[in-house]
Amino acid sequence: MASPSATPTPSNKDIVSIILAEDWSLSIQVSALPLLAIALLVLCGWGVLRWWFRRRLKDFEIDGAELGLGDQKISFKPNDTDRQIAYSIWVELSTRKIGLPIDAEHDVIAEVYDSWYAFFGVTRELIKGVPVSKVRGKSTSKIVDLSVEVLNEGLRPHLTKWQARFRHWYEQQLENKTDAEPQSVQQNFPAYQELVEDLLEVNQKLIAYRAKMNQLVRD
Repeated sequence: MASPSATPTPSNKDIVSIILAEDWSLSIQVSALPLLAIALLVLCGWGVLRWWFRRRLKDFEIDGAELGLGDQKISFKPNDTDRQIAYSIWVELSTRKIGLPIDAEHDVIAEVYDSWYAFFGVTRELIKGVPVSKVRGKSTSKIVDLSVEVLNEGLRPHLTKWQARFRHWYEQQLENKTDAEPQSVQQNFPAYQELVEDLLEVNQKLIAYRAKMNQLVRD
């Protein structure tokens, strides 16, 4: 039987070399440079992954004062369910006359109330659609509670005080002045200035709420 050839020299390009020596011993040589490169890639990947998780799990804080919900600060670590809720609310606030600035001179108050009422229904359905298993989570329960508070403490007091009174008066006025512009008609409401001031105050709180929902989605 022929003896094995001289021990081959591994190429620098080889990551792993299997060498059969003249004495029939088998050795495995691993190039250090490729292994170092792989190790660096793994470490970099792990670092990026940790950064991503830490970014996704960082605390998110909502100051209740700017939303007219007292001076409490709500802090939680949002998950994807929270972000989905926030995104859906942000879309509603951004596409209706509710989370956008109200122009008291040109906007029709009755249409603003229609938009607010529709937002009530949409938000209720959105909250009802959240799985119970998710609501039990600390962060999701906080975002749901916040949304309910915005409805009950942000919108409801104004609507309870003004909507029925204004609509009843406004509809009667339109019947008597069929050719009048609604913006002109509404300015004759007996408590118009007080109503508008309250309307704009609620509007500012809803704009702040919309901004927070947008921030929660994008952070």
